[in-house]
Amino acid sequence: MQTQPRGRSLIQWIERQLRLALPGYCAFCLGEVPPGQAWCAPCFASLPWNQQACRCCGEPLSFASAMPCRECVDSPPAFTRAHVPLLYQGQVRQLMREFKFHASPRAGVLLMALFKETLAQCHAEALIPVPLHRKRSRERGFNQSQWLAKELHKTWDIPIINAVRKVDTPSQRLFGRMARRRNLEGVFVMSTRLPKRVAIIDDVLTTGATAHALALAAKEAGVEQVDVYALARTPRR
Repeated sequence: MQTQPRGRSLIQWIERQLRLALPGYCAFCLGEVPPGQAWCAPCFASLPWNQQACRCCGEPLSFASAMPCRECVDSPPAFTRAHVPLLYQGQVRQLMREFKFHASPRAGVLLMALFKETLAQCHAEALIPVPLHRKRSRERGFNQSQWLAKELHKTWDIPIINAVRKVDTPSQRLFGRMARRRNLEGVFVMSTRLPKRVAIIDDVLTTGATAHALALAAKEAGVEQVDVYALARTPRR
């Protein structure tokens, strides 16, 4: 059995083994694919892509529109726009749960590969991953948003600036959209002044309340424009 190469982290070693484990086979159906590809065209097309979405919050819409959705018109978020290419459904939901709650290297590598297929150049001057509270970080041992930000840093060569989560708030699953915003008021703080344009990095966008609260903290630290980059969107309806 191979041993872990000296000086490399365990997760980096596992990722390399996973990339080498099934050359020539689709990561979803195990059908044959050309060398160097991770999935076949039918599986890629069948994923729950968020093709018609609100340009502001990423909420999936029933029709294409250049205007923000009704919720963003009635209660605009503190961020300008959200890039969220997938929906939190089907195989994406399964991969996200493996990645978020079990720190699965296979799921993380595959999700990031899908994410990069949708990315253009980012014009932000800093990346801000959504932080966990210290207590939650110790319990989980893994911050998926931090991992995503590090991978995007490799792609864009944009520095990462970390925010601090001052309060360990109750689970957002217990609240509706506006209650989630109230639950997160004053939760985040920046330890330094920020550049004019930043990008918040998260795994799943649900109501956008967390990104809204973090964007408010960023603007208090000097930011003028905040964009959000997340892997998947949970539809409100």
